[in-house]
Amino acid sequence: MVPLAPPTDEELTRRAQSGETGALGLLLARHQAPMRAVAMSLLGYGPDAEDAMQDAALTALRRIGDVRDPAAVGAWLRAVVRNAARMRLRATRETPGLDGLEYLQLRDHEPSHPERLIEQHAMRDWIWDAVEELPQQLRLVLMLRHFSGITSYQEIAAACEVPVGTVRSRLNQARGKMAQVLLSTATQAHDDASALTKESKQEAVATLQASEHGTLPREISELWPAESELVGRLNRQGERIHPVPVMRQTLESGVRQYVRHVVASRDITIWEMDVTNPTGATNPCPPTLAWLMFRRNGRVQRLRVVFPEPRR
Repeated sequence: MVPLAPPTDEELTRRAQSGETGALGLLLARHQAPMRAVAMSLLGYGPDAEDAMQDAALTALRRIGDVRDPAAVGAWLRAVVRNAARMRLRATRETPGLDGLEYLQLRDHEPSHPERLIEQHAMRDWIWDAVEELPQQLRLVLMLRHFSGITSYQEIAAACEVPVGTVRSRLNQARGKMAQVLLSTATQAHDDASALTKESKQEAVATLQASEHGTLPREISELWPAESELVGRLNRQGERIHPVPVMRQTLESGVRQYVRHVVASRDITIWEMDVTNPTGATNPCPPTLAWLMFRRNGRVQRLRVVFPEPRR
């Protein structure tokens, strides 16, 4: 029996461009040695070269559709590493951690673009499975920075109640771990991330509607069990407060919230809201806010409401 020839670079590239995550994983593994050699030639042996490799892997993930000559993908990958290494040589670099992951940011109102394979194929699920592998602290800052409207270091620091330096550090750690997980899970099956987000958005709409009617149906009341706790800015009393009475109090003041965007992982959920105030309100609520929820077995354990700075 004649052994099957391994797929060529051209074949793997075309398969990756059609959304096959395993093909991209094979390409990165096949060209890992020459890519590392490029990184080390510019940055020397050490963590900077490895960081450039990780940045390059993530760039390849989102830009594989840009390869015009699939047979020459090796040269393209080396060029990606070279650019990543040069970026690290620039002391003024501001972009943290997951270089370019902003391009993977998905919004309900955004149209689909050809280069966004993550939206069209299995890339989205691959990314979110990797996000789920991060420790909760790292996952939260990454979800805020790259998938929500709360993107500045100062806003993330306020939302997480940590110093800005800690935000930078956690984003850096998240970038390294994400790259490692992506490479190690490329050929695996991945959960449907869009289904989780869709379910969470339905929960958000149902929660707001139920609050307006004054009663929570069973499926929504189970989302907010007795042990749910409101923490952060809205809990000025410093004691355990259940979120539902605060929701009702907010409604009674005439404030209305409308779901704008949802970011969901298995145990962290972010609901971003647009807000309207009653006419003549003396102490109006900011025009946008976000619910940060920490869940266990699907139920909300802690809710923190944060108020991002208005965009100039």
